[in-house]
Amino acid sequence: MKRIFLLEDDEALRRGIAAALKTPESTVVQAENLESAGSYLTAEPFDLLILDVNLPDGSGLELLGQLRRQGNDVPVILLTANDLETDIVAGLELGADDYITKPFSLAVLRARVNAQLRRGAPAQAERVEIDRFSFDFGRMEFQRDGQPVELSKTEQKLLRLLVENRGRTLTRAQLVDRIWTDGAAYVDENALSVTVKRLRDKLEETPSKPRYIKTVYGLGYTWAVN
Repeated sequence: MKRIFLLEDDEALRRGIAAALKTPESTVVQAENLESAGSYLTAEPFDLLILDVNLPDGSGLELLGQLRRQGNDVPVILLTANDLETDIVAGLELGADDYITKPFSLAVLRARVNAQLRRGAPAQAERVEIDRFSFDFGRMEFQRDGQPVELSKTEQKLLRLLVENRGRTLTRAQLVDRIWTDGAAYVDENALSVTVKRLRDKLEETPSKPRYIKTVYGLGYTWAVN
C-alpha cells in the first residue's frame, strides 16, 4: 500500500485531490496547515508528499527545506499558485522532485504522482517467461511459441503492467493513468478497450475467449494465472 501525504489548505481542493488519488493500492493522508503536517510526518513514513506552497501558517517550501536538511529524501511534488521562474527554481533547489501550478487538471496530477511513485518502486525483471510466451521489455522483443510478435509502444505498456501484476485486477482508471502518462486531460474511453483487443489479437490463440488477458467485468483487466 502506497502512502501519500497531502498538505493543502483549500478544503474543497484537498478533498478533490484525495479522492482522485485514492486507489486500492494507495491511501491519502490530509493536512491543512504546517502545524498539523508536522505531527503526521514525524509519526509515520510516506511514499510521496504533495505540499502546497502558500499556507495560512507559512510555506510548504519551509517544510521541504526542513525535511531535506534532516536527510529525508521522500519524493515531493509542490503545488503553487505562482508560476514565476524564481518560485519554481527555489522549490527545485530545495530538493523538490516536481511541481505543478494551479489551476491544474487532476489527470495531470495523477500522472505526475504515478511517475514519482514508480521511481521509488523496486526494479522489475526486464525478461519474463510465461508458458508459451517470452517477453523481453528491455530489448522490446516479444515472442509467442518462439515466433516474434510486433507490439506498439502502447501495447507494450499495457502488457508490462498486466504481466508484472499477474493474478491481480487492475482497474481501467489505473491502466489509463499508467499507460497514458503524458498528462493528457482527456483520454477517449475507448482507447484502453481498443488496446486490449489488439493485444489479445496478437497474443491469444482465441482472442474472443482469452485465456490470459481476462476482463474483470465492472472493474478492469488481469493477466490470469493458470
